Amino acid sequence: MTARTTHLDQGVAGAMSALSAAAKRGLDDPVLAELVMVRASQINACAFCLDMHVGSALENGESPQRIALLDAWAEAGDLFTGRERAALALTEAVTVLTGGTSQPSGSGAGFVPDETYERAAEQFGDAELAHLIALITVINSWNRLMVSRRIEPGGPAW
Repeated sequence: MTARTTHLDQGVAGAMSALSAAAKRGLDDPVLAELVMVRASQINACAFCLDMHVGSALENGESPQRIALLDAWAEAGDLFTGRERAALALTEAVTVLTGGTSQPSGSGAGFVPDETYERAAEQFGDAELAHLIALITVINSWNRLMVSRRIEPGGPAW
């Protein structure tokens, strides 16, 4: 596969990098941040971001076993904590946006099901939850930037 283009405006790249850094700092859990970014990148089939964030997860002390089972976290028993499971469920809901319609009409209405959001809100304070949602949003943006331009693992991002 050949990259379509490696050009990315430096202002855009800088703004995205700053948003990523701010979201990670506010979450204050580098391993969880990497798990979230790996999971979103798995869903979006972003090889560039998977390569980057699996490496970062390992550098931050994550185990190869948990990374290997991340795609099946919901079936992995107690391998992931309640906090991690809530973050991963929210990551999936925000990434795929298929929890319902945009019309408010009861529990689960809206793209992120109420139950998923409430589970995350039980595990994270308001500020942490805001940073988690920002992190999920920014990794999805990075995934789309890389996948749409066909940037390969280890290749130039811009």
